[in-house]
Amino acid sequence: MAQYAWQARAGSGEIIKGVMVADDVAAVEKRLRLQQLNPQKISRKLSLTFGSGVETQELVKFVRQFATMIDAGLPLVQCLDILSNQEDNPILKSALLDIKATVEQGATFSDALRRHPKIFDELFTNLVHAGEVGGILDTILNRLALYIEKNVKLKRQVKSAMSYPVTVMGIMILVVGVLLKWVIPAFENMFAEFGAKDALPGITKFVIGISNGFVDYLPLILIAGGAAVFGLLQFIRRPFGKRVVHRLLLSMPLMGPTMKKITVARFSRTLSTLLSSGVPILDALEIVAKTSGNVIVEEALMFARAKVSEGRNLADPMAEVGLFPGMVVQMISVGEQTGALDQMLSKIADFYEDETDVAVASLTSVIEPIMMVVIGGVVGVVLVSMYLPIFTLAGNIKAE
Repeated sequence: MAQYAWQARAGSGEIIKGVMVADDVAAVEKRLRLQQLNPQKISRKLSLTFGSGVETQELVKFVRQFATMIDAGLPLVQCLDILSNQEDNPILKSALLDIKATVEQGATFSDALRRHPKIFDELFTNLVHAGEVGGILDTILNRLALYIEKNVKLKRQVKSAMSYPVTVMGIMILVVGVLLKWVIPAFENMFAEFGAKDALPGITKFVIGISNGFVDYLPLILIAGGAAVFGLLQFIRRPFGKRVVHRLLLSMPLMGPTMKKITVARFSRTLSTLLSSGVPILDALEIVAKTSGNVIVEEALMFARAKVSEGRNLADPMAEVGLFPGMVVQMISVGEQTGALDQMLSKIADFYEDETDVAVASLTSVIEPIMMVVIGGVVGVVLVSMYLPIFTLAGNIKAE
């Protein structure tokens, strides 16, 4: 499917413009005529939007408003019509108009949502389907909005945990680059003017040698650095590389425990939402695995799903994979025995979301002094190596 910019004439003679997501031009024309509009001009848009083009808060607002209207007894098509008319985001507006037209043609709401997978993912559409089947669509939508908000919080925590060290490392590389490119050569020229270049301390010669190599081979270094980054991105995109990186994230000394807590919180919240909404456990585990965001976690959950499909409970295979804490496995086991697995998972999610807040704050407080020591050490070595000869020169001048 693609985006099409259209211009049409209404029955009153008014010219209306808009954007629509459809399979082809014919589909756009058909949908416009169903809306009593006469197509005048239709052209495919070149979309440069990354992701879905719909912000999470916009999606949450739509879901909550839709749930309120459904709870008030408004017909589904009327709800979609009202929400699409008041929507400011052209991509979401186009999607809602397409969903409305699809529902009017006899499709279910969940099937219409599946036409826009970038906006409404598999978890979203499966929950809506469960709500349609159970006749509790408004309840499901409110639950879904709450889930999306909590999931956004977890994503922010992941970014917070990973962005700080990356940012500090970037600053350190920039500072070292400035020192090597401009500061150290200035000191080297000064030493040469005083005729002390041959009598420099070993550490000073070493640092100057690195600086000269950096300046002489800067274009090659930039090309090699770019090639390394490109190669790393290609490596991460491949299944084997993705597994290596995801396993590394879970096993790193400082980052690993925090990432595991985030993983447990996301898994528990998603599975709890699905099970409490009436989604079968096998389908729920498959959706949770696909939306976990980590290949290692996905493989572990698919292993657990396979064992559950053989008639085993969920707790035993989760203990076998060794990825989830013992407390989580025990609480899941209790939830299965009491028939309240969804409630137990919700309690686990609440606990680990709070634990994640503490872990991210602790991670930042631990990493900050380490990074400061590293940066201070690098800058300190450079400064000491440059000022040692100055102290020597000053002493010689004073002696004379």
